[in-house]
Amino acid sequence: SSFAHDLYAHVFKKGKATERDEVRVARIAALVIGAVSIVLGIYAQRLNVAFLVALAFAVAASGNLPAILYSLFWKRFNTTGAVSAIYGGLGMAVFLVIFSPVVSGSEQALFTGTDFHWFPLQNPGLVSIPFGFFCGWLGTMLSSNGNGAKFAEIEVRSLTGAGAEGAVKH
Repeated sequence: SSFAHDLYAHVFKKGKATERDEVRVARIAALVIGAVSIVLGIYAQRLNVAFLVALAFAVAASGNLPAILYSLFWKRFNTTGAVSAIYGGLGMAVFLVIFSPVVSGSEQALFTGTDFHWFPLQNPGLVSIPFGFFCGWLGTMLSSNGNGAKFAEIEVRSLTGAGAEGAVKH
């Protein structure tokens, strides 16, 4: 639904997609993502579940951790920085996983008959999380849409709860 609503309707169709089109695209996306997940799940059956969970956390942290920490503690952080941190960290994590011994080049790899790995670590977090922080910093520095007053207002609300009752609609 996120693909259909955010990418298809607002990016590809520039807000001119009908609800019927969005539902159709959401169904197609669900089928494609489901099929890819099933195929990858078949290959991943023999892999250690604890390792796969750690890998999933590293990939998620690569995009989310920089955006969350910057948004909490950096007044200049803005939307461009957040998008850069999320996509930069996530993209780097996925890229490094593809070229790691998890996918090829080892006995426990996803594809055992091939060897195209060049990244030596099994978990990308050591490189991809700092890269996400760098992308968030770079995106913020190259953008000019910061709002220090809005940051201060949200910081006061999050720490004290002041003004939260006016934000809730009954």
